[in-house]
Amino acid sequence: MSTQQLSKRGAVWLDALTYSAPLQAGFPPSVRVADAHLGDTPARFIAVVPDPDNPFPRVRRGEVGLVEAWEVARAVREVVDADAAREEKRAIVAVIDVASQAYGRNEEAYGIHQALAGAADAYASARLAGHPVIGLIVGRAMSGAFLGHGYQANRLIALADSQVMVHAMGKESAARVTLRSVSDLEAFAARVPPMAYDIDSYASLGLLWKLLSVNNADAPTDADQSTIEKALQAALDDIRADPSRGLGSRLGSVHRAASVKVRQKLREEWR
Repeated sequence: MSTQQLSKRGAVWLDALTYSAPLQAGFPPSVRVADAHLGDTPARFIAVVPDPDNPFPRVRRGEVGLVEAWEVARAVREVVDADAAREEKRAIVAVIDVASQAYGRNEEAYGIHQALAGAADAYASARLAGHPVIGLIVGRAMSGAFLGHGYQANRLIALADSQVMVHAMGKESAARVTLRSVSDLEAFAARVPPMAYDIDSYASLGLLWKLLSVNNADAPTDADQSTIEKALQAALDDIRADPSRGLGSRLGSVHRAASVKVRQKLREEWR
């Protein structure tokens, strides 16, 4: 899959994992929301997908723009509000394949930062309210789009595939900002894992709960679907067995030792 093609992974995996459940009405074509089951647990699945006819030109290739961010937030908060009085909270699964946040004059003028913050806050609020939130990275998870859609999950699962990438900025944009060539950045990333784009380097940072191989990430087989379903169910069980609703489980990697120390020092100073 070239970076110029519109990725269908978000839509394909959402459809597979929900067994083609009907999409919830009232959402734009770029935000797909389906209610289905994860094992025996009711769950809401959410994906942001490309929309070539989107009225905002900067979000036609799978980016998260103003409308997408606020609609993702609405999809999450609908579940939180509906389950407020229930002891058993529904699971929320973010199916993640997002090219980036939307970069454009309209987006900046109308507050893309606030829209993305609203989406991130919705996911965090759901997690803190007791909803098991799982992020499934099936493609790109780039910049503010990932922060707004999925990064706040209790557990992150990713496909071990060359087209699965996580970073704060696309290679071309990073090259322009740092005044380096793309090849220079790639050579640098080979030595410094936090600067790399590949999912194996990201996994080495301890942020993923599971990294799973599948036969076909673009068109999952029955075996692929079963592998991911079992992983989602295991993540759900793991979340429910964990009394903490925070993200401390991401700090176990050797690459996060400094982060752990900083947090300890901050707690000491706060006391």
